[in-house]
Amino acid sequence: MTDGIKENKIKKFLDLKGVICPMNFVKTKIALDMLEKDDLMEIILDEGEPIHNVPRSLKEEGHQVIKVEKLGSTFKVLIKKG
Repeated sequence: MTDGIKENKIKKFLDLKGVICPMNFVKTKIALDMLEKDDLMEIILDEGEPIHNVPRSLKEEGHQVIKVEKLGSTFKVLIKKG
């Protein structure tokens, strides 16, 4: 369980390690466009600009960042489509 959310409820997963800004946000946004409202998606982002910019931009677009988990030099981000 992830904060009361079952892992199998995650509809999409993107590994964006090594993808630079703003392409990591663009790829995330395209993937979210394929999902339904309230669907969950998980992404992996690098530290630095990606983890600072992508979650902020997602919130500005009306999505909810449910959880951010540090995994060494990367981050796992759980997003709920708004």
